Formats: sequence, structure tokens, C-alpha cells
Amino acid sequence: MLAIGFRFSGGRYHATPWGRHVNEADVEWPPSPWRILRALIAVWHRKIDREVYPLAKLEGLLAQLAESLPSYRLPAAVHSHVRHYMPVREGAKDKNTLIFDAFVRISLEEELIVAWPDVSLDEELKQLLDELLNGLAYLGRAESWVEARRLEAWAGVPDCVPGDAALDVTTGEMGEVVPLFCPQSPSDYQVFRNQWQEANPARGKKKAGGFLPASWLEAVSLETSQLQAAGWSQPPAARRVFYRRPSGALKPAAATVAIRSRKRQTAVTTVRFALYGRPLPRLEDAVKIGELARVALMHMTDRHLGQVTPLLSGHDLPETNRHHHAFFLPECNAQGRIDHLLIHAPGGFGADHLRAMQKLNRLFTRDGNEWQVIYEGAGEVGIFSDVCCYAGSSSIWRSITPYMRPWHIKNKFGVKEQILRECRLRGLPEPVQIRQLNEVFVGNVPRRPVHFHRFRSKRGLVQPDTQGSLLEIVFPEQISGPLALGFACHFGLGLFTPQK
Repeated sequence: MLAIGFRFSGGRYHATPWGRHVNEADVEWPPSPWRILRALIAVWHRKIDREVYPLAKLEGLLAQLAESLPSYRLPAAVHSHVRHYMPVREGAKDKNTLIFDAFVRISLEEELIVAWPDVSLDEELKQLLDELLNGLAYLGRAESWVEARRLEAWAGVPDCVPGDAALDVTTGEMGEVVPLFCPQSPSDYQVFRNQWQEANPARGKKKAGGFLPASWLEAVSLETSQLQAAGWSQPPAARRVFYRRPSGALKPAAATVAIRSRKRQTAVTTVRFALYGRPLPRLEDAVKIGELARVALMHMTDRHLGQVTPLLSGHDLPETNRHHHAFFLPECNAQGRIDHLLIHAPGGFGADHLRAMQKLNRLFTRDGNEWQVIYEGAGEVGIFSDVCCYAGSSSIWRSITPYMRPWHIKNKFGVKEQILRECRLRGLPEPVQIRQLNEVFVGNVPRRPVHFHRFRSKRGLVQPDTQGSLLEIVFPEQISGPLALGFACHFGLGLFTPQK
């Protein structure tokens, strides 16, 4: 058996299938055997010593790979794309044209395995293949950086194999059938060439000299522009083979929000937005982003409805309803950057205000920072539990931003006593343990309270606590999030995450 491992060091694989327009945003997945062989040919022309490894040796290696169909072991991948306007020259002017750039998103750690079960190379051809793979910088488009290696032994089970039936009769699982181009074997190509020239003598004279070469390797090496200029709808030295890959092997980006059942008409208490921009704000500035989101959403409702609901502003609410207005809670990714906003109001949003809030499309600051905002979904908070840790449930909750005491400290009324009081006022069970932490991790960086922005921008606001604490709170039973306590808890301070 011969097996080759491909690891995409950029995390992306760009390749448009033959015959498809780039703006169809399709991606050839897995990379076809035809593409792999042509990539090896390109490496031989650019980087290989031809005296050590002459053309005949290359042809011998590739001919063996073309004699049988390989199988694949696919890594987890996501079909994604970006879109942008590109100036395209039309006459004397440039016209801005919308371009889709589709690609496959792959983990940097996982390998794509391509295995030829029936191929066994001698030592010289193994050395040549190692040289070719060592010189292979990309596979597909030039942005698809790749590290390739020959595997001495591979005992894995392929999950993408030749076959035109979606049903795997061995496992009973349904897959997905996709066409891939595979090179014809040298003998098959010669048969095809002879038959084609006999059947098309006139066209044969026109094309045979330049575009239907006698040499199999030359036919495989023809450039795409030559094939298209000669009118070939597909490379004459290639054949279309159907492969069955696992269902969902190349699925679009996973839906980040579960779809709410139409039959369940429950109150909408939570809205989630995604943030895009470079750089994204850090979680240490959560209170700044929380305040920014509040101002932006209030502006949206005022602009479209002519009024601002107290549910967003938090003003003019009765004493018994102090925490039923909106929490503006920034969420961070694994790098500690805020990439989502969870807007949660236990009292529920009205339909008109909800529609106005959904029109929010950007956040910006006076000093020039700006982030695009994408509405992701709305519903009861439970539907976000799979994508947002704040919406989870647990009996143990740990600070992710500093807890700021809401009251001044007094004798026997310190941090723990104030936590107990807040829990009583909110109807939460009384914690059985409250433990102070020295630091928490934001991304992979340890952080103490001093590293966070701990002050609101509102002038004249009395703030009993300027230092902050990091805590772990243990409840006697599981409670559901989000859990935010203390001063400025509606803007991202005093935020806790559930622990397993």
C-alpha cells in the first residue's frame, strides 16, 4: 500500500472543481487524484534535479498512481467562503464585481490521507516521491499551503471511496456522492486517443498535434488554458469517477443557533449577535463593549420606533424589577477576543423592539474602532446553551470578569455577604461556598482584576468597589445562566461561567 498524508498548514484548502465557475462557491473535496498528480508534475519541473530523477522515472511513478483509484480518509472540514468586491476591467473602466472565494476550513492538526491499496513502489520511486512531496508547497490554489509526506504504514479505514451509490452496504450509512477527476492509465489513454482520432479525423488533425499528444505524460501535463482554448470540455487524459464521502463531510458552517420550533411560542428573552472586524476587542474591555451595545440598541429602537423601552435603558423601572431589564454580555473566543454579544432580558422583549434591535449592523467608537454586527437569532435563553456557555447550567460558577461589590463594605458586610444578599434578592439559592481566586484565564493568558477595565463611562456614578474580585461560587443545586452579579453586571462585569 502507498499512502500520502496532507496537512494544510494555513487551515484552508481552495480549489474550484473543473467546469464550475468560481462564483458558484463550490470546492473540490477531497482533492482529486488528477489534481494531486498534476501538482507532483509541477514540483518536478520547478524543484527536482532532472539528472538524478529523469522524466522517464517521473512517468513511471505517476503511471503507477494512475493505474488504480485511491481512497481517502477525510479530516473534519467546514465549507466556508468570503465575498468581496474586486475591480474588473471592462473597456476603459474598472467595474466593481462581487467575487465569492470559497474554501474548506480544516484543522491544522488533522491530516488528509490518500491511500492507493494496490500500489507498491520500489526504493528509487519512493525516493522520488519523497522529493516531490518535500517540494510540494501548496495543493489547489496557491493559498492552500500544504505539508505532504509519504506514510510508511497506514492502517486506518478510508471513509471516502470510489462508488456511485450513496448507501454504504457494509455499514448501512448514507453518504454523499461527488464526482472527481482521475487520470486515465497510459494504456487506456492510448486506446482513447486512437479511437477518438479515428472517429474525428478532421478535428483530429486540428487538435492531435498540440492538444491530444501521443505521450500520456504530456497529455496529463497540458495546461488548463490549452485545453480550454482547444475546446475540450474536460481533460482528454482524465476520466470522471464518482466517490462516496460521508454525509456532511463538507457541510456549511454549523448553525450557531438552534432553530426554535414554530409550535413553541415562548417569550423572547435573549438575542445573540456576532461581531466581525480586526482587531476584535479583548474581553478585558467587556464593560466598554457592553455599554457600546446598549447605546447602539437604544439608538436603533429610538430611530425605528420613536421610543426607547425601559427594558433596554434600565431607567424608570420599579424597585422590584431592577434586574429584569437587559444584560449586554460580551462573549469571547479561545483567543480572548469578543466575537459575540448576548443580550438577555429576563422580562422578555416586545415584538416591535425585537425587530428594531435586529437592524443593528455595526458598533463603532469615537476613536475610530468599528465592528460589523450580524444578527444570529433570538428566543428563550435555553436555545443558546449549545453555543454560548453563559446560557448553560451548573452548580459551580467561576468569574470570567471581575466581580465589583455593589455596596460599600461594612463590618460583617464584605464580598461574601454581598454575594449572599444579591442571591436572595434575585431568588437564587444561597451559595454553599464562595471562594476567592487569584486569577482567571482569558484565552491562554492569566488575568487578575487589575487587567480589566472596571469602570463605567457614566459621569458622577458612585462606584463602591474599584478593585474587584475573582470568585468561584458553589450553589447547592444547578442554576441556569446567564449569571452576572455586582456593579455594572448589566454591561459585562461580574460575569460568571458554569463549570463542569
